[in-house]
Order: sequence, then C-alpha cells, then structure tokens
Amino acid sequence: MKQCKVIRGGAAFHGKQGLDYFAGVSAETSGSEGICMHLLVMPPGAEAKPHYHANHETAIYQLEGSTSFRHGPNLEFTDVVHEGDYVYIPAGVPHQPFNPTDKPARALLARTDPNEQESVVLI
Repeated sequence: MKQCKVIRGGAAFHGKQGLDYFAGVSAETSGSEGICMHLLVMPPGAEAKPHYHANHETAIYQLEGSTSFRHGPNLEFTDVVHEGDYVYIPAGVPHQPFNPTDKPARALLARTDPNEQESVVLI
C-alpha cells in the first residue's frame, strides 16, 4: 500500500554537478516514482559543472539570493535568477548554474526523475 511520508531535515549530499544539496523527496527518501525535490544552497562563488538531465525536466524556485546560469547547446546564453523567480529547464538542455555574488543563495529544485543523480550527464 502506498503511503504519504514526511522527510525531516534532509541529509546533505554532494552531487555529480559539484554542488551540495539537501535531500528532500526522492525514490531513495520516500519511494517516489516520478519526482524528486531538493534544497540547494550555493555559497558565494560556487559553480556547477556543465551538465544536463537526460529525459527529465527541472523546475527551480529561488528562495533567497541571486544566482545566474549558462544554458543552451554551447552554454551560450546566460540568465540572472532573483529571489522569487521560477526557472524551467527542459529535458536534455545543457546548463551550468553559478553564484557570482558575495552572498549565499538558496533554491528549491524539482525534477521529473525520482532518482536525483541518475539522469545527470556531465559535459
């Protein structure tokens, strides 16, 4: 029988992308079958490795601070993400988030892959 589950104080983990996350909802923590959601805290100067998520979409909500991200086939586009902004990243689109500011930033990430790191492809 499927059941609801509360995940308290998500454990920290280091992702293939080179950033640290706090585990929330995932196949590993809750048995989810089609979604994961985690908290990302990006310290000043942090930068992910360029990557994409094969076959999975990503939605981001910027809780605190401001970050930027490169995206596109050759990472040729750059956008700034401010507190309160939402970001949508289609499946298979290369991207590289970074924090060019002198303040930490926090974001809530959701992806259509219940296994957070399985669809990460470094480029």
